[in-house]
Amino acid sequence: MDNNDAFIVGNQSNYAESMKKEYSKFRVTVKLTLAAVFAALVFIVTSQIPPIPIPATSGYFNVGETVIYVAALLFGASVGALSGGIGAMLADIYLGFGVFAPGTLVIKGIEGAIVGFLNLKLKKYIQNVTLCAVISVIVGGSEMVAGYFLYEQLALGLSFSVVLAEAPFNAVQMLVGIIIALPIMHAVLRVFPQLKS
Repeated sequence: MDNNDAFIVGNQSNYAESMKKEYSKFRVTVKLTLAAVFAALVFIVTSQIPPIPIPATSGYFNVGETVIYVAALLFGASVGALSGGIGAMLADIYLGFGVFAPGTLVIKGIEGAIVGFLNLKLKKYIQNVTLCAVISVIVGGSEMVAGYFLYEQLALGLSFSVVLAEAPFNAVQMLVGIIIALPIMHAVLRVFPQLKS
């Protein structure tokens, strides 16, 4: 290999490295944009579709879980986490449930991350997209139910019996979320089948 060949190979290597960096920046930008869009959707769905108050704990039942699941199942853990945590927290503040906002940021963020991460991992071993989604949502949703159970007891100081009364509402919220999210996920995947991988 003469000097010209070495120069060409070196330039090709630099170009390839530069393209990898640009692609990586592009992916981060796309993920952040998707997270912002879905956070706005979580906020809108949670706050504008009338939430049902739960007097025992001063919390509320809502269908915002649906959007968190759609975001996480289609676009992964980071989009699910950011959209779930930020969108739901802002809805808490807007609706006057600010006492829940710090817990919601963490609990819904972890929920979205679990659903997105687990769904991606399960797809490597299970061919059925629906089964992967259901398992992921059940695990992530269970974290949400347990998270609020602990938050209301430890951070808000509510009694065990009062907190226990809200747990079924959170479980139903998870089930309603998956019932609505699955058809939406399948509709999007029919239009954009590349999102399956």
